[in-house]
Amino acid sequence: MVHNWFKGLTAPRLGRDLGAWLPSRCAICRDWPTAPVCDHCIAHYAQPQPRCQRCALPLPAGQICGACLKNPPPIDVCLSAAAYSWPWIDLIAQLKFHAQPGWARPLATLMRSSDGVEDTLDAADWVLPIPLSRERLAERGYNQSWLLARHLCPGKAQPQLLLRTRDTPSQRTLPRSERLANLEGAFAVEPLRAHELRDKRVVLVDDVMTSGASLHTAARVLRQAGARQISAVVLARTEAQTEADLDSLPF
Repeated sequence: MVHNWFKGLTAPRLGRDLGAWLPSRCAICRDWPTAPVCDHCIAHYAQPQPRCQRCALPLPAGQICGACLKNPPPIDVCLSAAAYSWPWIDLIAQLKFHAQPGWARPLATLMRSSDGVEDTLDAADWVLPIPLSRERLAERGYNQSWLLARHLCPGKAQPQLLLRTRDTPSQRTLPRSERLANLEGAFAVEPLRAHELRDKRVVLVDDVMTSGASLHTAARVLRQAGARQISAVVLARTEAQTEADLDSLPF
């Protein structure tokens, strides 16, 4: 009887059926059986860290850093689940570059469990992913930020409210001084739905925040459309603060 059950399964169906009940191994410590990232590894590698409320850079006081006080960013609140370091670098690469969209769910769970994220999502009217260009979407097959947003808050996540209007060189190939200019005019609000943003609370979702150019450019577009409050929730935040640091990052 068991033999006949296996005989009738195709390989894709077999993978889905077995995956529904077989336990998994932690991708970090390799413990088994456990979640894709076990609680021990989350506690060890994603410890809560005081960060600037506006840019999410590490800050001992956990308030607002001097740079954000001097030049306030267009984002009211910025929250990060972890630092952009091992093991998150490797797991983000699996999601983003190695066609493993299944990582979106456990990584979104990590994001939602971080300090302040659940309250920020609950207060939001819309949760919007940073969009990809059509060219990048065709190349990758999916937008990792949309997958994260959908798992974070499915009832409020909207993939077509904030649009990418043109393809641009990858931000990781550019020095810090050119990142904002590279994204000028790259985002727009869906014209027929612009009224849905007036006086609303919006949360932007992205996988990694480096210089903040993508989030800031998108936030300005949303602000022009009338959004009242704009927050950002990211999976990982780089701790680079100089152009040389950013240029050396492995992504």
